[in-house]
Amino acid sequence: MSPDQLKKIIYGISGAYKGLRLYPAAHPAIKKQAQNLEQDFLVLFREKQQLKMGLLEGTLFFENQLFVANEPAVEEISNLLTERELEGFEFHSGLTAEEIQRFFQLLSEKHLAGQSLVQAIATRGVRHIRLLALEPEDDQETVQPPRKIYQRALKVVSDIFNDVRLGKIPSSKEAHNVVNSMVQSTLADPHALMALSMLKDYDNYTFTHSVNVSVIALAVGQAAGLPEDKLRTLGLGALLHDIGKLIIDKGIITKPGRLTAEEFEEIKKHPSSGSDIASKMDNIPSEILDIVLGHHLRYDRSGYPADARGKKISILSDMTTIADIYDAMTTLRCYQRPMTPRVAVENLQKLSGSALHPQLLKQLIDSLGPYPVGSLVRLDSNEIGVVTRVGNLDRDVMELKIIFSSSGEKLDEPIPVDLVGSESKRIVAEVDPFVKGVEITDYFE
Repeated sequence: MSPDQLKKIIYGISGAYKGLRLYPAAHPAIKKQAQNLEQDFLVLFREKQQLKMGLLEGTLFFENQLFVANEPAVEEISNLLTERELEGFEFHSGLTAEEIQRFFQLLSEKHLAGQSLVQAIATRGVRHIRLLALEPEDDQETVQPPRKIYQRALKVVSDIFNDVRLGKIPSSKEAHNVVNSMVQSTLADPHALMALSMLKDYDNYTFTHSVNVSVIALAVGQAAGLPEDKLRTLGLGALLHDIGKLIIDKGIITKPGRLTAEEFEEIKKHPSSGSDIASKMDNIPSEILDIVLGHHLRYDRSGYPADARGKKISILSDMTTIADIYDAMTTLRCYQRPMTPRVAVENLQKLSGSALHPQLLKQLIDSLGPYPVGSLVRLDSNEIGVVTRVGNLDRDVMELKIIFSSSGEKLDEPIPVDLVGSESKRIVAEVDPFVKGVEITDYFE
């Protein structure tokens, strides 16, 4: 079987899975895709009765071929496997279009009557597709890789927000679970998840912004010395902080230009609306409602909503405000280029004591170091590299990946450099990755 034949099926699966966002599983468009896939599989089953697709150390494989994630279809399936915590798929000879269509229907269902996805596939007439679930290594709680946690958080936010749009009261169970993982990751390595907050998906800004604010808020809380239980509350509140925007006219939320006075008044309703929505969810403590209600109040309490200015609001809300503004500063908007981490920190300092809590802000800045993780920097050798790690105890201790040589050529493979005690190399300036065309998060595992 040729790589092109294998790739055709990868694109077919990806296309059908994407189609579920536009059409119900019984739609003729999905049915047609399932029929096409049946024919493509028949060709391969002439050579082999069982085919396997899955992830090998984060790389998608189909039979004996590896497929890199720079193609959208490959990335789509890789993300699907990661989000569903699956090792892979097994396809068996005899697979029909009806089974394929039912398979996609089950993938689109959030609630499977108490069954796992693996159980549902096995018991609902899909006899020729088998899902391979990841086996836990032991009974002890382990810290998952940061990128996997981040992807899980995006999926959780997407599910919660979709429920709100459909008029449903979302469950908080999965949100609690993923926030627990985020807290464990933050405690194990305060800078690892923070680096991933540089991820900016402009097509799904609401989702990524919510996850990024949660990640950054946890960094603020960790720097302030919050105990683990408070970090969990902070992380969940930050994850839900903008939930009230879902009931505002989407045209206002996505408007590229300046808002009118009337439109801004609508925007100012989202903290109160969000607090009302969150209060109906299960297992939501009052401090989370404070975060949702108060994240635009500002430290000096001159913000909105006006009727909340006199209330006693948890300090966790002030932590979320810092995170919210930091993520906004480092995000591309129609009216601004994204700030680099160092420039964003400088601008945060200008808001200290007015919009932002001065002590919390200082604690965060001290923890980030002079060049936060995710900074693109120039060395005195004229090499350019990405800061991938900052010492937990000594912020001047840094690990970099050099991606441009001293002559300005982009390297095929990054070169790791440890600046601990280095006398030959030192950072002389920050470089704007937007200008250099660098995607910072490409350089993090």
